[in-house]
Amino acid sequence: MSVPVLVPPMGESVSEATVAKWLKKVGDVVRVDEPLVELETDKVTLEVNATTAGVISEIKVNQGGNVGVGAILGLIQEGSASVSAPSVSVATTAPTQAPVPAANASIPPAIMPSARKQAEDRGINPQDIQGSGKGGRVMKEDVIAYAARASAPRPTAPREERVKMTRLRQRIAERLKEAQNTAAMLTTFNEVDMSRVMALRNAHKDVFEKKNGVKLGFMSFFVKACLQALKEIPAVNAAIDGDDLVYKNHYDIGVAVGTANGLVVPVVRDVDALSFAEIEKTIGDLGKRARDGKLSMEDLSGGTFTITNGGIYGSLMSTPILNPPQSGILGMHAIKERPVVVGGKIEIRPMMYLALSYDHRVIDGREAVTFLIRVKECIEDPERLLLGV
Repeated sequence: MSVPVLVPPMGESVSEATVAKWLKKVGDVVRVDEPLVELETDKVTLEVNATTAGVISEIKVNQGGNVGVGAILGLIQEGSASVSAPSVSVATTAPTQAPVPAANASIPPAIMPSARKQAEDRGINPQDIQGSGKGGRVMKEDVIAYAARASAPRPTAPREERVKMTRLRQRIAERLKEAQNTAAMLTTFNEVDMSRVMALRNAHKDVFEKKNGVKLGFMSFFVKACLQALKEIPAVNAAIDGDDLVYKNHYDIGVAVGTANGLVVPVVRDVDALSFAEIEKTIGDLGKRARDGKLSMEDLSGGTFTITNGGIYGSLMSTPILNPPQSGILGMHAIKERPVVVGGKIEIRPMMYLALSYDHRVIDGREAVTFLIRVKECIEDPERLLLGV
């Protein structure tokens, strides 16, 4: 009996996928729950597993094909049949005697004196040249032609390569363009002195890791700082829905993660209820699953605000693009030692530029600037995060 391999439900608002890669081929034996094929949606890549044991009898949709929910990808012939190797007939033949080389096979071709002189002048071994003269004699013209071929530029790779965009890349392009076309997007900047938060981290990172089993990074400080600012400036945590302005009373912060297939933004939920260690563990788990292509649709849905860190790639300053329908996104950047004025004196401090892009339809300039100042104050005085002030 043949059992169909079906496209499973892929989450809210996702009705179509692309066959990214078949992990099995026709004739392969499969076990229950063994991965068969990878599907790429506009958000995640998911595996379709076998629902029965048997042999792949047919593949109906090849790599690159588009399929909807419930479509038949292939067929499995039930049972524990194994694939038999094709029989190979071996003909028995009488041993044959190796051909005897001609008596003059090892005699090098004759080289004309003028050709020899040309070869010596050009540093060429004349024995490597196929002669065009009578009896295979190497002529002067042969040496000149050989030298010209040797000096000719080698063929290079094609100047262009056309590759079909993945569904994820198409979706990223659509959403970024949607943000530019829809939102009244502006960006405000500030800079933050990282001295105190770096000192605090260095003083406690070993004990923190030993106790919690996770490293203490800077991202948890910024998540907590944004939480404080979002509570004070609720418009940054709001979104437009038709003619309504929806203020969110929960704090689900997306953390942008770069993967081989593109940027994804998994969500850390209810950060107001999480400790520093819980935030670091959640971000680490989401980042690993993002790079492994194991995120679920739920992991990517429902964020109210986003943080992106271009500093890990060396970015000094950028203007991040909103993640619709959110109204704000914070851009972190590289930490660089710069001269700054502290108490009337010039000192070298580790500084980071911060950028807040926001939807001016929802957030006024005063609110955006105040939000960014609150983030700056929390990072420059991290004890505020512990006291919630």
